[in-house]
Amino acid sequence: MRNVIVTFCLILCISNLAYAQTVEEIQGSKDYIWGTGSAATLREADNDALAALTSQISTSVSSKFEQLTEGGSDGDKVSAEETFKSVINTYSRATLNNTRRIVIQNEPEAVVMRYIKVDEVQRIFDGRKNKILDFVTEAQQAEKKAQVADALRYYYWGLVLLQSYPDGNFLTTKDADGTEQLLAVWIPKQMNDIFANLKVGMASTHLDGDLKTVNLKILYKGEPARNYDYTYFDGRDWSNIYSAKDGTGIIELPRIASAKNMQLRTEYMFEGEANIDNELFEVMGTVNPVTMRNCNLKLEGDEPVPGDPLQEEALVAETDTLATSNSGMHFLAREQATPYQATMTQVEQAIRSRNFTNIDSLCTENGKEMFDRLIRYGQARIINEPNYQYMSYNGEVTCRSLPMSFKFNTNQRTFVEDVVFTLNKEGKIDALSFGLNKPAVDDIINHTSWNDTVRNVLINFLENYKTAYALKRYDYINSIFSDDALIITGSVLKHTVTDEGRPINRQTVKYTRQTKAEYMKKLQHIFRSSEFINLRFADNQIRKSGVGGEVYGIQIQQDYFSSSYGDTGYLFLMVDLNNPKEPVIHVRTWQPEKDPDFGLIDLSHF
Repeated sequence: MRNVIVTFCLILCISNLAYAQTVEEIQGSKDYIWGTGSAATLREADNDALAALTSQISTSVSSKFEQLTEGGSDGDKVSAEETFKSVINTYSRATLNNTRRIVIQNEPEAVVMRYIKVDEVQRIFDGRKNKILDFVTEAQQAEKKAQVADALRYYYWGLVLLQSYPDGNFLTTKDADGTEQLLAVWIPKQMNDIFANLKVGMASTHLDGDLKTVNLKILYKGEPARNYDYTYFDGRDWSNIYSAKDGTGIIELPRIASAKNMQLRTEYMFEGEANIDNELFEVMGTVNPVTMRNCNLKLEGDEPVPGDPLQEEALVAETDTLATSNSGMHFLAREQATPYQATMTQVEQAIRSRNFTNIDSLCTENGKEMFDRLIRYGQARIINEPNYQYMSYNGEVTCRSLPMSFKFNTNQRTFVEDVVFTLNKEGKIDALSFGLNKPAVDDIINHTSWNDTVRNVLINFLENYKTAYALKRYDYINSIFSDDALIITGSVLKHTVTDEGRPINRQTVKYTRQTKAEYMKKLQHIFRSSEFINLRFADNQIRKSGVGGEVYGIQIQQDYFSSSYGDTGYLFLMVDLNNPKEPVIHVRTWQPEKDPDFGLIDLSHF
């Protein structure tokens, strides 16, 4: 495939005035807000000037922060003033650093002044307003897809940021009917509506020594909740956070304890994930949290009898299956799947008994390494009886899937995943991966114009890509990028403004091109410095290119979490499947947000 060359041009239309104001004119004018600082070095003096400017801006806009006054610290005026200042500080690192600066006196006794026009102060807050509205839009889209955790997370984050926006009590959005709604009232209502439409029941019970695992069936508006985070009260304390997937979750209790009428608390703050956005992280540490009283609910029904075959059969019958009536996918018949079923039966026995003595004989070298890192290190448990489906392609067989729970030592969260096994023609496990959620899989398999091989490869490629980061599979990631891959990373910039007439706080995106070697070197450093890495695909859209044969463009809304870093944005991959056994990434781009000029990068750009 010929090299792909792309040039991103960002043209800024800027008007400049031909003069600059003097210090005396600025300080004597009502058109400016300013602050000065003095110290031994310019850097220290500049920081002092920014602090002084922040204080002045805080004073000038404090009357607009009615929502902070209402939720202030016991009505104490000093505390309220400190709150205002702290909120303004959440803007300072990015925006206020780009205000105008005058060096009044150089080192060793440096004096610096920072200033801004009064009528430009509102521009400082425009980016925050857009972020709030973006969060609300994401929440609405997630709610429609029954992605409960995503919807609550984005609604709450928007509500928190609303406290840091002047006149936040008057900011509006349009609902599904096109009616203007006050966000300060409408967001809590939307969240309470989500809580009211959740139902959590008990599907089955499993005993494992002194531990009892109760499988939960989680419905949102009568359909499986695609994701849902919660904690539960075990009689003594609240548990760590548990993450459910595709309507399935678990609670873990001592064998003698009862789960009947157990209280659950729906997670909605997601404080541990707020580091995906620096501004959000600072605001959440500054403003008062918003308490949602309706987040608590009780388990419905009686606790199932352990091992009840009727419960197990009902659970399998109600589980979302991969096959759909119009998918055209071909699954192995029972007799064809017999040797692979024999392997999976032994794998199940090993996991349930925690006896891994015979695993070596069931896996290839690569499969054994992945099994150890995922199943053994992840303290994996099988949470209900699987409903396996086997698909054959490229001389391998994919087994979907084994529902399991994971609890890694470095991540204080228990989560449910469908584990997909890839077996070679001898029936040995060669790879494991976390399965995509059902809507993402359905989006691919229902493209009936694509042949079985392409659809299988796309599903497995995305699942392997996602899992490779969790398992830090450097060699695998290195192998799927072409040597001349185009790798572009976007980062949000705020203009440095030095001239009188330039707009302040206009956000742009700078696109940085990396070679494969540069990208892999950075990735290697990330793997070494991070205890864990989680990729979450909130959505994916796949389109086939009109040229180049089996070339596909994949757009993914991706949340990236690690022990030391987080971000959220849009990932685009252009993947060559002309050799299905060796998928190759020719283009990888990442955008922190949709570009105001062209939206999202896609196949049309290449």
